[in-house]
Amino acid sequence: MCDTCGCGHNNEITIRKPGEQPAEDHLHEHQHTHEHEHDHEGLKHSHQHEHSHSHSHEHVQSHSHGAHSHTHDHDHHHHGEGHAHEHHSDHHHSHERKVVLEQDILAKNNMMAERNRGFFEARNILALNLVSSPGSGKTSLLERTIQELHTEIKFYVIEGDQQTMNDANRIDAAGAPVVQINTGNGCHLDSQMVNQAVKKLNVDNNSILMIENVGNLVCPSLFDLGEATRVVIISTTEGEDKPLKYPTMFQSSQICIINKTDLLPYVDFNMEKTKQYALQVNHHLKFFEVSAKTGEGMTPWYEWLKAQIS
Repeated sequence: MCDTCGCGHNNEITIRKPGEQPAEDHLHEHQHTHEHEHDHEGLKHSHQHEHSHSHSHEHVQSHSHGAHSHTHDHDHHHHGEGHAHEHHSDHHHSHERKVVLEQDILAKNNMMAERNRGFFEARNILALNLVSSPGSGKTSLLERTIQELHTEIKFYVIEGDQQTMNDANRIDAAGAPVVQINTGNGCHLDSQMVNQAVKKLNVDNNSILMIENVGNLVCPSLFDLGEATRVVIISTTEGEDKPLKYPTMFQSSQICIINKTDLLPYVDFNMEKTKQYALQVNHHLKFFEVSAKTGEGMTPWYEWLKAQIS
């Protein structure tokens, strides 16, 4: 279970290429238990605690021996008669523990992300992390980009979705090697998943690796995958205030692609206001206005991609 957002409980992650039979890749075991054994006056007690809750050391234990039952109040300092030992774990302690768990998980992710980044840089692989809400047109953008640039650039793609091979099959048909990561209950990719997928893809030097993250503008913003550039994609059907509603994602991105410009005559969307809001959050953002459906505005995007690996 991911302690940063609660996703992935009892999760099974699969990583496979189109046409492969599903195989479970147990990359994460965030759900742990541990046991304590206390030997008090010859009586052994076993307790199981989940790491996700704080511990209270007030033990009032009941034992049954044949026809006799009795209770013990244990004082961890004194074993005299009538002593009850109380420890109060308040919400403050619980919150501190949660912060520590989150920091630990993100630190582990960031360590693997740096390993990924070093690998990409050493082999001149441009890794792009594509993030967006569901339905913004990430996969359509990838399809058109691959179809129109595959003779000039070698593309590899990692597809992230909770279920199905649908997007991987589309990218495969477009002509790029692709691996699908199904995250099950998970709402984001992390650096370990990407590390495993890259090994399966066997990415060549001097290429572009497109990582299409799970559709979600919240949790993926927290997880560095080792990418060189994070590309946030929004569409004209989503409204101008997306950058203000999800500031962390826009703060952590370098590129903002505004897709579905072909629908501008039919939707209530103000392009300049959207850019203004985005720049309030991150004044370094670079914008591309495109229609993945018609091809409008795609040339500047293509020129930017080619310049990154030249």
